[in-house]
Amino acid sequence: MSRQGRRSGLGGALVAASLLFVWDGGARLAADSPAAGQPAGSVPDMVVTATRGPQTLAALPFSAAVVPTERAVEQGRLMPNLPEMLQGIPGVMVQKTANGQASPYLRGFTGFRNVMLVDGIRLNNSVFRDGPNQYWTLVDALATERLEVVKGTGAVLYGSDAVGGVVNALSVPTGLSLAPGEWERHVLARYGTADGGFSGHADARGNLAGRIGWQVGGSLHPGEDLRGGRDVGRQEQTAYDEWDGDLKLDLDLGSGRLATLAWQHAAQNDVWRSHRTAYGFSWEDSAVGTDLQDSFDHSRDLAYLKYREDGQEGWYESMELCLSWQELDEDELRVRGNGRREKQGFAVDTAGLLLAFRSPVPWGTLTYGLDFYHDRVDSYKHVYTAAGTLQSIELQGPVADAATYDSLGVFLQGEVKLGERANLILGGRYARAEADADKVRDPVTGARTSVDGHWDAVVGQAMLMVGLDAQRRVNAFAGVSQAFRAPNLSDLTRYDIARTNELETPAPNLDPEHYLTFEAGLKLDLEKVSAEVALFHTVIDDMIVRTPTGAVVGGLQEVTKRNAGDGEVDGVEISGTWRCRDDLRLRLGFTWLEGEVEGYPTAAPVSQTEYLSRIMPWTATAALTWEPRLCRRPCFVTAEAVVAGDQDKLSASDRSDTQRIPPGGTPGYTVFNLRLGCHVSERLTVALALENCFDEDYRIHGSGVNEPGRNLVATLDFRF
Repeated sequence: MSRQGRRSGLGGALVAASLLFVWDGGARLAADSPAAGQPAGSVPDMVVTATRGPQTLAALPFSAAVVPTERAVEQGRLMPNLPEMLQGIPGVMVQKTANGQASPYLRGFTGFRNVMLVDGIRLNNSVFRDGPNQYWTLVDALATERLEVVKGTGAVLYGSDAVGGVVNALSVPTGLSLAPGEWERHVLARYGTADGGFSGHADARGNLAGRIGWQVGGSLHPGEDLRGGRDVGRQEQTAYDEWDGDLKLDLDLGSGRLATLAWQHAAQNDVWRSHRTAYGFSWEDSAVGTDLQDSFDHSRDLAYLKYREDGQEGWYESMELCLSWQELDEDELRVRGNGRREKQGFAVDTAGLLLAFRSPVPWGTLTYGLDFYHDRVDSYKHVYTAAGTLQSIELQGPVADAATYDSLGVFLQGEVKLGERANLILGGRYARAEADADKVRDPVTGARTSVDGHWDAVVGQAMLMVGLDAQRRVNAFAGVSQAFRAPNLSDLTRYDIARTNELETPAPNLDPEHYLTFEAGLKLDLEKVSAEVALFHTVIDDMIVRTPTGAVVGGLQEVTKRNAGDGEVDGVEISGTWRCRDDLRLRLGFTWLEGEVEGYPTAAPVSQTEYLSRIMPWTATAALTWEPRLCRRPCFVTAEAVVAGDQDKLSASDRSDTQRIPPGGTPGYTVFNLRLGCHVSERLTVALALENCFDEDYRIHGSGVNEPGRNLVATLDFRF
């Protein structure tokens, strides 16, 4: 049987098993089992992203995490850049091509192999490119109530790209929960001496007549250059400006029915990729770029209308209908060392539709529905001489001009109770994607050509959790899940710089990537100890990888895309908290990852197995928190250590990316942080942090800038 046949057979088998089990009725199944217990005095973290319904983290048969913004403020961990809010989660590495262009790696994957949601709406579109990209930074972290992270699964509910995981940014709520006529103001401010200066956010929310909740807010980040450690010092051209705005209205229609109208805007100006320019610096013998400028302006607008019903007694318990429109704009100015200027960019308009239901059945809950997204893409590139004279208007920009991309998915998932101690999740999705691009540049002739195609996929998952004790405080989980990624417009039509000295050209004949992840682990939820251990193995089939053609185009080595990457990723993630005594707790975390995939390490089109690009080094964290009982208000003091090993397991593209990755790999580091926070009153929270206490010079693997040196951070959260 062919690989395609095996993939379709496995996906069909998982989906068929789901449907058979769901509709079989199930006299074998018992009533609801108790949720996993929580440590004494704690409040369980709830997530909605993992199953499209409220669940505690402890009850999920796979790995997930929650990052509430309020908790980040209390602990002195608030960051204005949203991806950096994910730092410290096992299995997550936050790479920074530039300050303001962070890209998280989830279980070894980044860019278009992870899904970013905003209030459940896909941020991913068809121009997302391979490797790290900056688009997650266009979600305002300061206007986010919480981040929910689902690792290693998500394709059934969220479709293409959900390989490493899914992150959902849930915006701050309206004032519908306040008393009628009441309103509340909120100011959030952060200042760091080494990591970009001041960031601020202000919003107001209220309740009109008991039925209309409203919220309006805005954020500002007039950044400063990053200051590295004791030797690097100020990193030139790393400052950028950002401003954001948001508006939300809720209309309570009674009987659990709610209509929401929302708008979000984010814009970043003058974000430099300084490592490509002469303003870069050599760190551990890394190369310095030759460009005079390489800067980006970005903006994102999102508007959506959402209708929800909850607590219904008919054939469905809850229903959600969402119509959305999103626009993503990018403009790049690149000035070469010889003065030649290139301006290029794109605009992507995305219309979205989501319809989802949750229905109670005798043996559990069914979640089912459909989603559809339509992209319209315009792209441009203008080339100027050093004197500023227009030299040429290219046929396309970084991706095809006058292009469309459609994606449709239908999903079904069942959450099943198996007796008193076990729960099972079975699900499946059918997906279809179509691309149509009219203005694509032929890399040989430069003439206009076109690209079109369509792709289908069927994926499924089965996840099981079993309680090892009657109270469900010790739980074992295991499962298998499929993921896929349909080729997008960036794969099919990109004509742009890839890595150092590489030019990527269009590749019209591509198939979807396929992934199969096996995961097993243990969750403990005892009186003084809570912990999770997860082991996973991901099989990679037909990954789309850059392939050298042997040609030179404009002085750059030409690379194009092929379905040639078979491989695997293995990992171990450990996290836990031990309450040593009533006022003292110890938090530990550990990640180990290793991955290999077929690639093209030389200029010859001959494949070899090599390390997965930018694989996360082993990383460990330890934090000891003291909560003094003598204080009248809740306070805490935390001492924290973060240790990362050397990463010398490099792919050929890593070794050639000499401006970001030093020869021989990225050195390991040990960083110490001190944090303290206090609820001064019910309305005021203040936190101070001294990060990188010993002013170390270090870099997250694959980044184009170093992390901040010794950094004094002050955060204030005031509600009135």
